Amino acid sequence: MGEDERIAKMVMVGFRGCSLGNDHWLVAALERYPLGGVILFDRNVDRSVQNFDSPARLAKLTAELQQRSRHLLLLAVDQEGGMVCRLKERDGFQPSLSAARLAELGLEATAAASERLAAELATMGINLNLAPVVDLNLNPDNPIIARYERSFGGEVDEVIAHAKAVIEAHHRHGVACCLKHFPGHGSAGADSHLGFVDVSTCWQSIELEPFRRLIAQGYTDGIMTAHLVNRCLDASATPATLSPSIIEGLLRRNLGFTGVVFSDDLQMRAISNGWSLTEAIQQAVLAGVDIVVIGNNLDPREDVLQVALRAVNDLLDSGRIDHNRVQLSIDRINSLKAALTGQRPWNFNGKPTA
Repeated sequence: MGEDERIAKMVMVGFRGCSLGNDHWLVAALERYPLGGVILFDRNVDRSVQNFDSPARLAKLTAELQQRSRHLLLLAVDQEGGMVCRLKERDGFQPSLSAARLAELGLEATAAASERLAAELATMGINLNLAPVVDLNLNPDNPIIARYERSFGGEVDEVIAHAKAVIEAHHRHGVACCLKHFPGHGSAGADSHLGFVDVSTCWQSIELEPFRRLIAQGYTDGIMTAHLVNRCLDASATPATLSPSIIEGLLRRNLGFTGVVFSDDLQMRAISNGWSLTEAIQQAVLAGVDIVVIGNNLDPREDVLQVALRAVNDLLDSGRIDHNRVQLSIDRINSLKAALTGQRPWNFNGKPTA
């Protein structure tokens, strides 16, 4: 396997289109490279349909993507529930409730809703849900967590209990999860989709606890980084997604996480306002990210995979990383895919749950 093929496994991209003609740029990418994954959206930022607007369209698209791919693709959506969902009731999918609403109804409600959701995702061909959110609801004025009811609450035990119910239901249906947003977004006072966000004066160390305890209990799927500056954890004021101190130091060495680290979308303005896409990819990989996520709806472009391949090859050629670093990411990604295909247990609570 050539270096480009290895690097391609570290890339998750979005694209525009509800189907894939033979001349689509993504088809060429899938036929040539073992792409790591594809992230799907129902609507674009301009409200036009991006990938699907019905269960039939989504199921057909995911089947086509897997058929076109040389290897098992991670097919991902942000299906948290409530206001943050890609599979919407208006399009014929089952209704969903927000994390905050489920927490009000109780743990049994979360477990039941998660069971229905995971079954639906599996039926639709989705094998990775970029959820649950384990941010603590510490700032009622938070414009991206509290406002959209994305947190299960402000208490660590409550958030962990509900997150476990979500994760275990997904595992029973062969769907992986991704905790977010490390190292904690719940205290923030601004939205990193829109620009620079610094939580240095409001972040609390307790925000690490949901991540710490779920990892300690055997969670190994994925964790998504936050595009937040936190000088409490990195005095250089580097956003967490691009920070070796936060990813390799805190998440890997301190908390002992052995699963896949996903970046949040590298086209979000908290990153794109300060770094080119090439620079962002390089800094994320240097920081310890395993899969760089490029949603491709904030700044649509058809060369995202080529940009990623060049960016990481430049790191290798310059000696800033070595081939072992790339292989570490591939090993983690392969391990996650092995859980998806039943070749290894999920390792949550120390036993298989799928």
